[in-house]
Formats: sequence, C-alpha cells, structure tokens
Amino acid sequence: MRYVKWTFWLLIFVLVGGFLHYTLPQHDIVRIVGIENRRIDIGENSIFWSRAEVGMTDSTSRDVFFINAVYPNGKTMEYRNEDTGWGWPPYFKIDSFGLQTRTKDLVSTASDPVWVQVTHYGWRNKFFTIFPNAVSVKRVAGPDVTVIPWVSIIVLVTLAFILFMIRRMWMQFRERMVDPAMVRAEQAFDRVDARADEVRAGARGLWGRFRSWLDSWKSKPKR
Repeated sequence: MRYVKWTFWLLIFVLVGGFLHYTLPQHDIVRIVGIENRRIDIGENSIFWSRAEVGMTDSTSRDVFFINAVYPNGKTMEYRNEDTGWGWPPYFKIDSFGLQTRTKDLVSTASDPVWVQVTHYGWRNKFFTIFPNAVSVKRVAGPDVTVIPWVSIIVLVTLAFILFMIRRMWMQFRERMVDPAMVRAEQAFDRVDARADEVRAGARGLWGRFRSWLDSWKSKPKR
C-alpha cells in the first residue's frame, strides 16, 4: 500500500505540474526571422489548438498565423498566433491580427538583430505538431536581458497558500472531529471485545461445571 500511495501522489504531481507548465506564461528572448499564414487541418491534437479568431467560424480547417524565431544560441522556434477569446487558458487574447502586424515590424536579420521578448504558453513538440501560442511580443535591449516571471510567481504562491490553508483546515477538522470519533469507535470495539471475552469465559466455566457433573456420575474404579 505504501508504493500505491506514493505512486498516486507522484501521478497527481506530474499531472498538476504538467498542467501548470503548459498554462502559465513563459518568456523567450528571440530574434524574429519571419511570419506566415498557414492553412491547418485540425486533427487528433485539437486540444493543443485554440478556437478560431473571435468573430469567425470555428472549423477543423482554418488559417493560422505563425511566428518564426531564432534563439541567441541559434536554435529555432515556431509559435502559433491564435486568439484565446474567453476560453481557457484565461489570457483573453482577441488581437491575433494586431499581434501579427507588430511582429512583422520586429523582423530582423542576423547582421542587424532586433531582440524580442515573446510571452507565450504551451509547448513545442514536433512529433505531435504542437506549437506554443504567442500572447505578446516586446522589443528588449539584448539577448541577455533578465525576465522575472511575476505572473507565474504570483499564481504559484497563491496556489501554495490555498493548499496550505486547505491542509490546515483539514488538520483542524481531523483533530476536532475525526480523531475523537476514531477514539470513541476504538473504545466501543474494546468494550465489545471485553464483553465477548467475558461471555467466552462464562461459557467455558459453565461447560467445565457440566463436565465435572458428568464425571461425578461415572463409576469409580474398584480398589
């Protein structure tokens, strides 16, 4: 049971951690090298695509904006640029067209780079054709700029505080209600066991007296 317990909590930790890592905003310092508009057929990985732009018909086949970027170390990254609307995650993004225009103005070359902070959520996975969704773009001073993820810090601290308060309330509830009830139940079981022992002891005594009475009727051995 110990291994089952730890496996259960490990599974919960992985699921919650993966959900938060996908949903919370992340910040990349990149150089924008191009933008494009691509026709996408949404298939089995539809859970990793947002709804259609607000005001447009939601369809399994639609045009999606993409942003192509390069990290300071030369690695490439591709972002999708889709509206989230009023759905999940709650970024309330409804300006994908405006973001695409601002991104186009930040396109640069390796000889004259313009470094940009791209705020996004989601993952990049080539095997499942998953792209992170860009939420905002902002020009920064250089590739070594430090970005403090204030939103993620606030969310995680708030969740930790909520979990701490839930645990405190549960401990108080257990101390006031559950533990006394368990003690009373254990005492009741002890009384039942003691009564059962008394009954068994009485039964053995009665049987012993009956056996002695039977033995008294047996013929005594001749001398």
